[in-house]
Amino acid sequence: QVQLVESGGGLVQAGGSLRLSCAVSGSILGINAMGWYRQVPGNERELVARIFIGGMTNYADSAKGRFTISRDNAKNTVYLQMNSLKPEDTAVYYCNADIRVGVLQWTVYWGQGTQVTVSA
Repeated sequence: QVQLVESGGGLVQAGGSLRLSCAVSGSILGINAMGWYRQVPGNERELVARIFIGGMTNYADSAKGRFTISRDNAKNTVYLQMNSLKPEDTAVYYCNADIRVGVLQWTVYWGQGTQVTVSA
């Protein structure tokens, strides 16, 4: 059974920083893309940042220059360093990963979400 476990969310003042982590565990053969998404009530889940196995990244415009995504392939973990946080960054943050679970089988898994709240 594959699990994605997030940590690092919390309450921070505007201008502050948080670092989110997401560790993948279970029976996996490999991981391709890993990403962070966020969602506020009433809105669709939106991409924040994504990183591919070779290290290529892409970011939402709202995250560029403030957030940095990275990964440790040895630990099957993806990170999101968030700096200069704004109240509009308040959301539940979810990680996901495109995981190889069989010879020809890739499946996208999601974490349970971690709340990030930025006070003005």
